Amino acid sequence: MLVAAALCPCPPLLVPEVAAGAAAELDPLRAACRKAVGALAAARPDRLVVVGPSDRAGQGTYPQGATGSFRGFGVDREVSLGTAPHPPERPLPPSLSVGAWLLADATPVDAPVEGLGVDETLAPERCLEAGREIAASASRVALLVMGDGSACRTVKAPGYFDPRAADYDAALARALATADTDTLAALDPEEAASLKATGRAPWQLLTGAARASTPLHGALHYDEAPYGVGYFVAGWS
Repeated sequence: MLVAAALCPCPPLLVPEVAAGAAAELDPLRAACRKAVGALAAARPDRLVVVGPSDRAGQGTYPQGATGSFRGFGVDREVSLGTAPHPPERPLPPSLSVGAWLLADATPVDAPVEGLGVDETLAPERCLEAGREIAASASRVALLVMGDGSACRTVKAPGYFDPRAADYDAALARALATADTDTLAALDPEEAASLKATGRAPWQLLTGAARASTPLHGALHYDEAPYGVGYFVAGWS
């Protein structure tokens, strides 16, 4: 059963070494993430799964001890999902690497940690099914769900300006703040892709897990669009 979830964005810029001179600009976002992720420890989970968007090459499961790095972003920094005697060779995709960094930066969670890379194109019903399976995998499951909102809020955004983006992100913020699984389940993959909202599939997986468990309450800790990208931090418990 799902007992808690933390929802965070996954830009590598969250890692101060990657952000370099611009690191201070995202300090409020880091603080919100630290609060949401730190609350997972209080839920006393038996299993913690970090879920994040990936391309098809990065999809699938990653066991405890899996490692990733930020070398692709010019920083020689490695991270890992918990600890293991022999970390596997398959590297974490960027979203899970950011998740691993957040876990290391927050209050430790006394539970096995695993990762799951979700193909950004995965159909909603498949996402919901995967969430139900994870919720049924242990008595007390916690999720760290990585994903960004639209990347089209301004003309300087990665996806340029799209007039739909602000309303799209506003609806997302309301849904994440209230644990509104109906809204999240109805997110359209094509619209999400056109707005470059990478969180769609992970949020729908969370929806499947939440619907298979005792109802959770949501709280929104951060809702801003630095660099023209919608970033949200929320906690469900």
